[in-house]
Amino acid sequence: MAETVLSLRGITKQFGAVSALSGIDLDIKAGEVVALVGDNGAGKSTLVKVLAGVFQPTSGEMSFQGKPVSLAGPGDAIALGIATVFQDLALCENLDVVANIFLGREMGKLALDEVAMELRSWTLLNELAARIPSVREPVASLSGGQRQTVAIARSLLSEPKLIMLDEPTAALGVAQTAEVLNLIERVRDRGLGVIMISHNMEDVRAVADRIVVLRLGRNNGVFGPDAPNNELISAITGAADNSVSRRAVRRAEASL
Repeated sequence: MAETVLSLRGITKQFGAVSALSGIDLDIKAGEVVALVGDNGAGKSTLVKVLAGVFQPTSGEMSFQGKPVSLAGPGDAIALGIATVFQDLALCENLDVVANIFLGREMGKLALDEVAMELRSWTLLNELAARIPSVREPVASLSGGQRQTVAIARSLLSEPKLIMLDEPTAALGVAQTAEVLNLIERVRDRGLGVIMISHNMEDVRAVADRIVVLRLGRNNGVFGPDAPNNELISAITGAADNSVSRRAVRRAEASL
């Protein structure tokens, strides 16, 4: 069986009197894509920020590759092997692909060699089968799918064991979405654990091995990618069978 990369037990996060996460349990295995879904305010972004070291949990236990860990900041998460690609991608449009991939590493102890940086960038992009004409192309000239590729390649530079993708296909066209979904599959094929946050159930079903539903900051079900739409929508919304939930199911089925 695949190694469990990440294990969470009873993770809780409170902001004053507000409980954003309550008793979250989650396991991510190597070579697995887990989709994290839920309505707005379900706790998805808070959980990702806890795993990225941005927030510290109020209570609960986290283990990484079988060892108990705590994250005091984003640097700890990166050093541990957890990479995050947030929805805004944090790319500099005035810089080329190479500069964006190595962004933030200029202040390292070792001087960066331009040729070595270019070769490393090409290697990463080739492994991801990226459709980028040149690593010297300005990011401003790239499509949305190509920008997502650059951001993921940058995250792989630190050789993580787990990568989190926040709405990776948001605002992309059909062709660009297909490009990013193929990219996610290639990341999984590298043996990484992948957490994918998405509101697009069609994209989730295309690549996810498991679908984890959060509702009001709590675990509300784990499903396979072939789970019936009515079960998923009921878990996400908490709605019983009524005209609203039936209409939502029909819309979801029509999009398949």
